[in-house]
This record gives sequence, C-alpha cells and structure tokens, in this order.
Amino acid sequence: MKKIVLIGMLIGSMHLGYGQQLPHYTQYIMNPFIINPAIAGIENYWDLRLSHRHQWTGINGSPVTTYLTLQGPLHRSDYAGEASPTGFNPEGENPRGHAYWQEYTTPPSHPGLGLTVLNDKAGPINRFSITGAYAHHINLSPRTSISAGIGLGMQQVSLDTRKVEFLDPNDPVLGGSAGILNRWRPDVSLGLWLYSANFFAGASAQNIIPQKLGFDNGKVVGASAYQGKLIPHLFLTTGYRLWLNDDLNVMPSVMVKMITAAPVSFDVNARFMYRDRLWMGASYRINDGVAGMFGVNISSLINIGYSYDYSSSALNVVSKGSHEIMIGILLGNKYGDTCPRNVW
Repeated sequence: MKKIVLIGMLIGSMHLGYGQQLPHYTQYIMNPFIINPAIAGIENYWDLRLSHRHQWTGINGSPVTTYLTLQGPLHRSDYAGEASPTGFNPEGENPRGHAYWQEYTTPPSHPGLGLTVLNDKAGPINRFSITGAYAHHINLSPRTSISAGIGLGMQQVSLDTRKVEFLDPNDPVLGGSAGILNRWRPDVSLGLWLYSANFFAGASAQNIIPQKLGFDNGKVVGASAYQGKLIPHLFLTTGYRLWLNDDLNVMPSVMVKMITAAPVSFDVNARFMYRDRLWMGASYRINDGVAGMFGVNISSLINIGYSYDYSSSALNVVSKGSHEIMIGILLGNKYGDTCPRNVW
C-alpha cells in the first residue's frame, strides 16, 4: 500500500497524528470553560460566549476555529448571589477595589450546566463537536471553593478527499474516494477548579478516551505510524491577583499543556484590569510565540475581547499571525454586574 495514504490519514500532524489534535486558544483565560468543564455554573448568571480564531493567516488551509459556549447555575434559587457595587456604577472610588475583595465570600454550594458547540477546520480535516457539561461547586472555606465537572458529547472528524492529492488517483484505499468521509467518536472531558478571591488553580483532561481514527476502513495494515488515533490532552492552569493600586490589578497566570508524544507546552500570561472595565494583557508561549490582547466590559450584558498572536517559529516567514475575537453575553445578570466575580 502506498505511503501516500498518510496524507489522507495524518494530514497536518497537529490534527490526526500524535501531536496536538484539539484547537489552540489564546483567550482561554477569559473563558476557561472551553478547556475545563468544572467552570460550568461558577457565576450567578448564564454566560454565553462566541469565539472565532484564524490561526496562521496567510497560509492556505490554516486552522480556523469557531465555537459557542453556554454555562450557568442549574438552580438559580440555590445560587441567589448578592448585589454587586459595579451594578450601581457609583462615581468616585472603584466600587470593586481592594476593599471589596477583602470582603469576598464564596458562592453557596450549587450545581451548574454547560454546552459547547465547536468547529475546527485545518486543510482537508474538519472536527465538529457538541458537548454537554455538568459541574458541582462546594465550599471549602468562607473564601475558597472547589468544583468538579464532566463533559460528555460526540465529535465528528471529516476528511475532504477532494482537497488531497494522491500519487496514484486510483489508490485502492482513498484514491478512488470523491467527497467527504466522516467518522463519529465520543468526546469526554473531566476537570477540577479551585478558586478564591485572589487565586485559581485548575486541572482538566479532554479526549480522555484514546480511540482509533482512520478513513481506510481497515485496509491499511502494518506499523502503528499508519494508524490515526485520538489521544488525551491534559491542561494545568493557575493564576494569582496582585493589586498595583485601588484601580489597577494584574493577574499573572500559567498554563501547562501535555499531549502524548508531543513537547510539553507552557503559556505564561499577564493581564492588567482597570476598574473591572478595561483590560489588556500579553502571553508568551515558550518556543512558539507571543500574543497581545485587550478587552472591554461594555455593559452588564456584553463584553468583547481580541488577541493577536505572532509566531516566533519558522512559520512567521509565511504567516501573518493569528487573530482571535470573543464576544460575551451575560444572560440573567439580575444584579447588573459588569465583571465576573469568580472567573477573573
């Protein structure tokens, strides 16, 4: 069987080989639910997020990722919450300055639900998934909570053979295919999240069930290098809030991403927040590149964020960078809060 079959099965080592298969996000610090189901229900309203990312613009067939997430408390009566000073927008001193966070208390124990609909396309490969999440939040102390969550769903991985060139158009495995080949697989994730007024720490695993994935219907035999496989991705995150003055704080954070047979990835981030209204930050991905980002909490209903990534690898010769935009809509935000209280 011709070696060119690898083009159809492992096109783009990031997606169907043993490297990264799931999308990369720069603004995960603004929506950690996209990588950790334990976030579901962390605030006292429903948080709807719409995101679009175009990675490595300028390269034909570069990854394009679009997703929608929705998460919130299961029973609003169990999570009554309390009025926040930012809902009244008083003049003068910052209503959510250092003194406000000195009085922070954890939300009551409660369950949460979430939904993720995602589409990730790179060259001839497309991955679509829809996943539901359940989480439960428990108080450890008056100022610290922990949550555990699970995500369950399905994912469809597709190969458009019309975009793949074979050495032999009559190759008996895929050469004669004309159209889109689809494979459905389960999508399971788990997560933990520890949070308080001034720190957070999380651990999550996506694609936790290793699964074979191929488009050859069992016709290719031999070395494992010829066999596609979905593999687990592990994420470890932590961050801390530091006050520079009563109006400005900085939140350094780190994410470690571990994937089978791929180098460990490190993201180091710093985000500056002014009066819970405006924020800007930067991210450095070791041996990969840097990113700049900013956002505005426009009102108690809408917030937006944008990021630009510059690759320091050889890709920067042909790539014009990566763009990512996110729009947040806070549904049922009865206290009119302009900034999340437990995800910051």
